[in-house]
Amino acid sequence: MTSTYAVNTGIELIADGTQSGTWGDTTNTNLQIVDRLTSGVGAITLSGTTHTLSTSDGALSEGQYKVLVFGGSPSGTNTVTVNPNDQSKQYFIVNNSGQSVIISQGSGSNVTVVNGATDIIYCDGAGSGAAVTSFGTDLSGVLSSANNLSDLASAVTALTNLGLTATAAEINVLDGITADTAELNILDGVTSTTAELNILDGVTATTAELNILDGVTSTTAELNILDGVTSTTAELNYNDITTLGTSEASKVVTADANGVVTFDNGVTEEFTAVTSSSNATTVNSRDGTVFSHTLTENTTFTFSNPASSGKASGFSLKIVQDASASGYTVTWPAAVDWPSGTAPTLTSTASAVDQFVFYTHDGGTTWYGFLAGSDLK
Repeated sequence: MTSTYAVNTGIELIADGTQSGTWGDTTNTNLQIVDRLTSGVGAITLSGTTHTLSTSDGALSEGQYKVLVFGGSPSGTNTVTVNPNDQSKQYFIVNNSGQSVIISQGSGSNVTVVNGATDIIYCDGAGSGAAVTSFGTDLSGVLSSANNLSDLASAVTALTNLGLTATAAEINVLDGITADTAELNILDGVTSTTAELNILDGVTATTAELNILDGVTSTTAELNILDGVTSTTAELNYNDITTLGTSEASKVVTADANGVVTFDNGVTEEFTAVTSSSNATTVNSRDGTVFSHTLTENTTFTFSNPASSGKASGFSLKIVQDASASGYTVTWPAAVDWPSGTAPTLTSTASAVDQFVFYTHDGGTTWYGFLAGSDLK
């Protein structure tokens, strides 16, 4: 009987009754093969662009090493073919050759290990269609002294050592650092109220910010609470007119049950001067009730925007002649009715003052005009 050989390792299986006196040599060779298979590190010298990694039956060979360290001086990317193609293999690869190394066994998939990288590969030994598979990408430096897992004091260093892409801010959320409002809202899905925001950031929100948040316009009292300013009685009274039928001395405006309005400190208004342009002058009832006009030319008056019919509008108008005694004249609106149907004549002397009063109750269809005083001095 003759010896046979283990399929994947090349270990010689001695047949019964053979190798009398020499079996020790075969056994020693087998033990050396086992040593290579379990812990052997083989320095594989590459040259050119191809290399055959063989496992020979009954003899020591490169293909039996557990760890393959590629070196040498290949001229370019080197294809290492695992031979024979019907043996299943597992290798730890260290590529120090200066070039990329392609591990191949058949027409199936290959594995490329770039220069300076490490890998663990599996050759399936499927014959002509054999494939090589990587158990993991580059393993270099994972637990090296320069990139170990012992330094976790710094989030940034930990991220680098672990090869993670999380930001330091994301790590801080987990390590006891207080998240900001935006991060809290992302976590709980709830938009924080103003009070919650103030607790978090120490800033008291303004009235405008509150109104944006709750859609409600704050009252005076709410404004005072927010801005720390106490409104005066007068300021509050502007917002709080008394109820009809009551009279309160502290109110700026009061009204009795009949709707009679009383102003606590009287009423004042602006004295409005009107001017002419191109011999035309307009008195707008919406601008006030006390007007004056200094003549600089002959002019025609227009009265505009009286109250609607059934309501009264009125005003006083002071007419002043120019200082040069030019004797300018005035043409009144046709709707003005005068006592005895005749408009009064203006005083023509220099700087003379005449005072008029007008009112209407039919929306300006008819104005009633009166000379209150002539040549006032």
